[in-house]
Amino acid sequence: MAELFGGGFIIVLIVIGISLFLNLVPIGLWISALAAGVNVGIFNLVGMRLRRVSPSKIVMPLIKANKAGLPVSVNQLEAHYLAGGDVDKVVDALIAAHRADIPLTFERACAIDLAGRNVLEAVQMSVNPKVIETPVVSAVAKNGIELRVKARVTVRANIDRLVGGAGEGTIIARVGEGIVTSVGSALDHKAVLENPDHISRTVLAKGLDSGTAFEILSIDIADVDVGRNIGAELMTDQAEADKRIAQARAEERRAMAVAKEQEMRAYTQEMQAKVVEAQAKVPLALSVALEKGNLGVMDYYQMNNIIADTDMRKNIAGLEEFDKNNDPK
Repeated sequence: MAELFGGGFIIVLIVIGISLFLNLVPIGLWISALAAGVNVGIFNLVGMRLRRVSPSKIVMPLIKANKAGLPVSVNQLEAHYLAGGDVDKVVDALIAAHRADIPLTFERACAIDLAGRNVLEAVQMSVNPKVIETPVVSAVAKNGIELRVKARVTVRANIDRLVGGAGEGTIIARVGEGIVTSVGSALDHKAVLENPDHISRTVLAKGLDSGTAFEILSIDIADVDVGRNIGAELMTDQAEADKRIAQARAEERRAMAVAKEQEMRAYTQEMQAKVVEAQAKVPLALSVALEKGNLGVMDYYQMNNIIADTDMRKNIAGLEEFDKNNDPK
C-alpha cells in the first residue's frame, strides 16, 4: 500500500514538473521558429517568460522579419517591447519600407513608434499620399466681397521629420492662413473666381510644410463660393454708428439748452421776486419819508398822478394793440 502511495506521488510530481516546464518553455513556438529557420534558443524563451515578455510577440515578428530579409535580432525586438513599443507594427513598417525602397532603419522606426505615431501608417502614406480636406475658409477680397474656399491638400509623410514634426492640424491652419492672405490681396473677387489656381500656386510657394511631419505635394481648390458683401455691411454699420453718435450729441445739446432755459427762468423768477420785494418796500419808504418830512403831501399827490397817468397810457396802448390785432380789415 505504501509502495502504491509512493508511486502515485511520484507520478503527480512528474505531471506537475512537466506542466511547469511546458508553461515556462513554449515548445510549440520554439518548433515554429526552428521550422522557419530562425535561431532562437530555448533558454532565451525561458528568459522571456521570466522577464514577463510574451514570447509569441517577439518570435512571430522575428519570423516575419527573417523571411523578409531584415537584419533584426531577438534582443532588439525584446528591448523595444520592454520600452512599451509595438513590435509587430514596427516590423510591418520595416517590411513595407523595404519593399518600397524607402530608407528606414530599425532605430528610426522604434523612435517613431515610441513617439506615439503610427509608423506603419507613415510608411504607407509615403507610398500612397494622403489627401487632407480643409474646412471652409472665409476670406474677404479688397472690394469687400467674402469668398468661401475649400481646398484639398495632398501630403506625403516625411520619415525624417516624424519625430518632433507638427501634425495635420498645423498643415490645415497654414493652408487656411495662406488662402486668407491670397484672397485678401486680390483687388476684385472676380479675379479669384476666374483663376482659383492662383490661390493654390501662391499658397504652395510659401513652403507651408516647413517643420511638419509631412511634405505637401499639391494644393487644389475644391470649391469657391461667393458670400456676403462684408464691405457694404461694414459701411452700413459705420454709418449707423455715426448716426447714433450725432443723435447722442444733438440730445446732449438739447439737454444743455433745456438746462440753460430753466436756469434763465429761475433767474427771471428770482429777479421778479426781488422787484416785488422792492415794490413792497416803496409804501414803507414813502411813509418814512412823509414822517421825517423828506416828502411833502403835494409831492406824494403829484407822484400818484404820474403813476395813474402812466397806467392810463399803458391801458390805452394795450387797447390800441388789441384793436389792431382784431381789425376786420
